[in-house]
Amino acid sequence: MNLEALKEKPIFQMTGEEFLFLQRNIDKEPQEAKETLSDNVSKKYVYGIRGIAKLIGGSVSSANRLKKSGVIDKAIIQNGRKIIVDSELALELIKNSK
Repeated sequence: MNLEALKEKPIFQMTGEEFLFLQRNIDKEPQEAKETLSDNVSKKYVYGIRGIAKLIGGSVSSANRLKKSGVIDKAIIQNGRKIIVDSELALELIKNSK
């Protein structure tokens, strides 16, 4: 049985044998895949100018000045008016800028 194919198959379509095989062999997954998955899960994001303000413990106007200064540009993902900030990266960038 192919482990990758079983991962994509919905549980309600699996036979009992396929389900048990998947449960027994899921731990034999390559370590690299587990590490990248845990990296993606551990990231914390804040949203909008208010999120930046809460992150730095300041006002909305201070958050606007910080965003416009370009210090945290690498941590910001912006699409139109929606702003998403990787909080850990933003704090690291702020720390290194001083």
